[in-house]
Amino acid sequence: MTSAMEFRRPVPTDGEAILNALPNPVLLIAPDGRIVDANIAAESFFEISTQFLRRQSLKELVPFGSPLLALIEQVRTNGSPVNEYKVDLGTPRIGGDRQVDLHVAPLTERPGHIVVMLQERTIADKMDRQLTHRSAARSVIALAAMLAHEIKNPLSGIRGAAQLLEQQASSEDRLLTRLICDEADRIVTLVDRMEVFGDDRPVARGPVNIHSVLDHVKRLAQSGFARNVRFIEDYDPSLPPVLANQDQLIQVFLNLVKNAAEAVADLGTDAEIQLTTAFRPGVRLSVPGKKSRVSLPLEFCVKDNGSGVPEDLLPNLFDPFVTTKQTGSGLGLALVAKIVGDHGGIIECESQPRKTTFRVLMPMYSAAKHHDQSNRDDVPGTPSPASQDAR
Repeated sequence: MTSAMEFRRPVPTDGEAILNALPNPVLLIAPDGRIVDANIAAESFFEISTQFLRRQSLKELVPFGSPLLALIEQVRTNGSPVNEYKVDLGTPRIGGDRQVDLHVAPLTERPGHIVVMLQERTIADKMDRQLTHRSAARSVIALAAMLAHEIKNPLSGIRGAAQLLEQQASSEDRLLTRLICDEADRIVTLVDRMEVFGDDRPVARGPVNIHSVLDHVKRLAQSGFARNVRFIEDYDPSLPPVLANQDQLIQVFLNLVKNAAEAVADLGTDAEIQLTTAFRPGVRLSVPGKKSRVSLPLEFCVKDNGSGVPEDLLPNLFDPFVTTKQTGSGLGLALVAKIVGDHGGIIECESQPRKTTFRVLMPMYSAAKHHDQSNRDDVPGTPSPASQDAR
């Protein structure tokens, strides 16, 4: 019988330990293209053990004609390092979209050998896009304030004049005056929705059980717009509380679940929405104007098996007035992004046919930090945070 000792990893040398501590995949490529060595992060990226990786040629793992292969030859010929950014190494086995930054350098101690380091773009792009979403939200705040003053007052006059005309109009003309009133009301409703973006009052936040929020949202959905949709729950029961305003979190996930229900509406009995929670340590966000980095270990996802979001809309999906619906205003997801951003979190969408995921990353509740913040809020002359319902 084979002993358990034979399956243990050998004790690594200092160099191997340093490589394995790196979060980025690192490969050592021989002159004939074979993989000589790899660190643990490379095992996770390619979903293959190091022992098996050493039997592979690099061209067997990356897409046909991948720029990585040409970069390796260029480095081997010129003898100098080369960097390439946003290269897709996705394959059906490891995933269809795996954008990475490539850092390729010669190993001078072993002629012909090349070191390749991959840095996944996912988190970096999330941070960049989130800052863009916040900038867009600030633009909408200014626009909403202008609309409130410059449009709502004249609309009231237009609606009042239409009502006066309606009293003396014929039955045919009343249809026109009623149309004027209805359209004026529709514009006022749109302006009211946009004014939510301009509400910068502080909100009361504390420890919130995300599973209570998701259960409440699921009950609302199943009693109304998603009564024919099958829900799948995959929760981490040990998840710590999130630092948030519960009403606003309900609004966020109610909006996301409603969008998911509309995306699967044509699937009949195959319609499916999955709600997941997980703890993802190591995700940190640099916030402009602050020296410290914010930790975002709590991951909440809303997934559906609908047709997906058009690829050309994905980069701007959370911008105001961007929508896939014929009758949509394009403010729902923009409001979701604003609420998540106000909570110090980020939101991202990954979509392909039959698999669309809205992923929310948020900070967890810390009693000590919340106590310090509460003390600052209670300083005389400082207004206490008011509860805000974004619905």
